[in-house]
Amino acid sequence: MNYKSVADLNRDILDWMSALPKDIDTVVGIPRGGMLAANLIAFYMHKPLADIDGFLEGRVMGVGARGMYLDKKVYNRVLIVDDTVFTGRAMLEAKQKLSAARKDCAFIFAAPYIGQESAALVDLYYQVLPVPRLFEWGIFHHPVLENSCMDIDGILCRDPEPKENDDGPAYREFISTVPLKIRPSVRVKWLVTSRLEKYRDLTQAWLAANHIPYERLLMLDLPDQATRIRLGSHAPFKAKMYAETGAVMFFESSHAEALQIARISGKSVICTDTGGMVFPGDFAAMEKAAQNIYQVFKGRVKQFLFSLARRMTGARRRG
Repeated sequence: MNYKSVADLNRDILDWMSALPKDIDTVVGIPRGGMLAANLIAFYMHKPLADIDGFLEGRVMGVGARGMYLDKKVYNRVLIVDDTVFTGRAMLEAKQKLSAARKDCAFIFAAPYIGQESAALVDLYYQVLPVPRLFEWGIFHHPVLENSCMDIDGILCRDPEPKENDDGPAYREFISTVPLKIRPSVRVKWLVTSRLEKYRDLTQAWLAANHIPYERLLMLDLPDQATRIRLGSHAPFKAKMYAETGAVMFFESSHAEALQIARISGKSVICTDTGGMVFPGDFAAMEKAAQNIYQVFKGRVKQFLFSLARRMTGARRRG
């Protein structure tokens, strides 16, 4: 899976800036993903910004006062931006609409990410990104969810606070009333949670009340929270379900658990807390890095103690 986070997009656009024309009058984004990329480019270039319909109607946001609209007649060289071009449908529609309405403009069509087969549809691009590919800003509306596992707490809703996590009345209240955080627009194949099986009815009621589209709910079948903590079952259970279902992706909020799920399952995990993708080798790499840091720290402590002992010995001899 070729994955790009919002942070990746920002870094890539910054790297791309030197290749983009400096003489454009404004930046126009193709809704909706293209507006994110266009907004970043417009900010860095300090140029006016619009969406396609807004541009054609004269609703162009200036670089000064918020909400300032400028005269559309002053724009002759315009950068049209989408976040990605794959089939090219959105880009072709934009070309047809713009060329028919504004024959007086020179349009430059661009996208940071394209498929090799769609290179001819743009004038400028940053990177060829083969399929399968996935973007952080579109993950909750992507068909990949139809064959993915997703955690509940931390993604669909917030995690419980310590006072709510009593495996009793406070926890039941949390499950029943916690506000919705994100609602996927595509059905999730498997919701995989370390919530205990005894909370299935409350969890299903909350999912129904918040109109969460999903196919199956997989829960941890243990008697109580104390047993779950003693066994350390959170990540191993999720990794086991990830492997057994044959899902193509797992969405996990906790970075620490994402690392363990990836290591145990041998498959990549998207961590929503960091916005990045975690790979199976990342856990081992972090362990090695931690060991290296420990060895360096231990060596420096030994050097400091040795140096201190020498100074103290010298001081006693002088005394």
